[in-house]
Amino acid sequence: MDNTLLKGVWKYLMPVPPFLWKRKIRQMAKKAEAGIGFMTKDHHRVRNFVVKTLPEYGKPLSEDKIAKDLDLDLEYVSAILDELEKNKFFIFRNKEKEVVWAYPVTAAVTPHKAYFPTGETIYAA
Repeated sequence: MDNTLLKGVWKYLMPVPPFLWKRKIRQMAKKAEAGIGFMTKDHHRVRNFVVKTLPEYGKPLSEDKIAKDLDLDLEYVSAILDELEKNKFFIFRNKEKEVVWAYPVTAAVTPHKAYFPTGETIYAA
């Protein structure tokens, strides 16, 4: 591979100079890092747990289950879930405060399904 990026302009493919696309990648990486800057180690633990457990569990996860399985205080888990949900990218809870989806998996029915080598199947967000 020769590290060439081509941009389509009408019916032509034009090479983009490497210094331009590499600079854009660095800018996008900084922006993505800033977007998750609020997350602590426990935020990551909770989110990773939910993403991993939703396919195994197959239904929405209660705050109580998350707190018990991670050995964390229920109020602390609730606060973490509030922050993750507030950022509208990581999780979504139903009116019962159960986690229904954690990108990219969901317990809600969607047209998309994810299949895992371990045998679990779940809908994809």
